[in-house]
Amino acid sequence: MKKMKKILILLLSLFAFSIQSCYYDNEEELYPQITDGCDTTNVTYSNNVQKIISSRCLGCHSDASYKDYGGGVALEGYNNLKSSADNGGLIGTITHNQDYSAMPKGANKLDDCKIEQIKTWVAQGAKNN
Repeated sequence: MKKMKKILILLLSLFAFSIQSCYYDNEEELYPQITDGCDTTNVTYSNNVQKIISSRCLGCHSDASYKDYGGGVALEGYNNLKSSADNGGLIGTITHNQDYSAMPKGANKLDDCKIEQIKTWVAQGAKNN
């Protein structure tokens, strides 16, 4: 009986240890943090949005080329961009919404950070600052 009791204790101990060892806490999964360095806190037209549009959109949507290459959509200058932001076209195209023509056409989609910065600017009223 004493031997049986030792075996039972050993088995219960192994069982308890195996259950405990299967417990898995991953801090990154439990408490995710943004680590990509994307700053959407003080997004402005002049510091963020204008630079994104200049580098990724004006090849086709500048005042000189929008009629020939940009489908009639000009994005050069604040007033043109604000108009596109106000009618929803800007966000629809850069997020590749199915109701809009995905932009930039024939190129990779803007990275998530740039999209979030533009969305933040629009959500804050697309101010000229």
